[in-house]
Amino acid sequence: MLSGTPFHSRTAPLCQGHNWRRWAGYVVASSYGLTHDHEYQAIRSSAALIDVSPLYKYAIRGSDAERLLDRVLTRDVSRCNVGRVMYGPWCDETGKVIDDGTLQRLGDETFRLTSGEPNLRWLCESAQGLRATVEDDSDTIAALALQGPLARHVLGNACDSDLMDLDYFRLTFARIGGVPVTISRTGYTGDLGYEIWLEASAADTVWDTLVAAGRPFGLTPAGILALDVARIEAGLLLINVDYIPANRALIESRKSSPFELGLDWTVRLEKSHFIGRDALLAEWQRGPEWKLKGLELDWGSLERVYGEFGLPPQLPGVAWRTSVPVYVQGQQVGYATSGTWSPTLKKYIALAHLRTAHADTGTRVEMEVTAEHQRKRVSARVVEKPFFEPERKRA
Repeated sequence: MLSGTPFHSRTAPLCQGHNWRRWAGYVVASSYGLTHDHEYQAIRSSAALIDVSPLYKYAIRGSDAERLLDRVLTRDVSRCNVGRVMYGPWCDETGKVIDDGTLQRLGDETFRLTSGEPNLRWLCESAQGLRATVEDDSDTIAALALQGPLARHVLGNACDSDLMDLDYFRLTFARIGGVPVTISRTGYTGDLGYEIWLEASAADTVWDTLVAAGRPFGLTPAGILALDVARIEAGLLLINVDYIPANRALIESRKSSPFELGLDWTVRLEKSHFIGRDALLAEWQRGPEWKLKGLELDWGSLERVYGEFGLPPQLPGVAWRTSVPVYVQGQQVGYATSGTWSPTLKKYIALAHLRTAHADTGTRVEMEVTAEHQRKRVSARVVEKPFFEPERKRA
């Protein structure tokens, strides 16, 4: 049965259109207003508060906790010092991605790993023979994402710690409204932002304190629709949309490796061992068959396609999550998985899997669109990700 997150008592009265979405057994707001436009603008121009509690969260503890995570993740976990956060994927023995998430080092022998899908069984099986325990904290730990250029000012008003020196992908411990919280300088919007982790029982207090502190800065609760636009602009992957987890894929061709997903930088082949290393080493030597790249659709081409029917270009009102064919000279060379009109960039953008031979930056391709019930093709250009990366994100 679906249930509300720990913040549901606060978010439910704000959801004007009762526009809810399922996420990991919970319901979260797709948008609080009747459209998501204002919420998206808050992410990019002021500050937005996003309930991300449905993320799966695992506490890994013990003298072999680092060794376990180094066995599972493709990253070099020995370099994850206390107070640091790492992003990375984990793979099966064939080097195909099972899931991806962030790893927080909370103490010498204590970590928190987040994921988009359930991974408790995989982590426990990988821990056999090690002095490490894995506990599912998904229901007991609540989480909020505070994102946007004024997010630091909001937190400065709300908590008892000075966050001016908190670097990108670092964490600290603080109190908000007297409640102990962990604050990580991370997020899923590609903007300046923080994520706040706390005991679920204290959710109301932390929400109320943040809302009061954020009122002078235009803090706005934002839902999944606004988040989806922002994460595509940031070139960030969404599991079950931009890739299929290897342990759920029905056929081999639906699986993807980190190299195929543009996550080369997360793979540390110099490590002596991790799950999938041999397969990834072989792929690195021969090169991946696919690459995940960005597409920018040509406005003039959009005008011509819709102009055939006497229409102006029809732009998506919300980000889409469907498989859309991509062509070169009439031959399908890939498929887009996520796309949106970017209000900030004033561009129609998409994430796409392309065969390596056609994935070079600047390559001209065509993406399928439906105009007046007919399938047409619009010219597009292959670009690097992210589409949007302001200096303030890391500053």
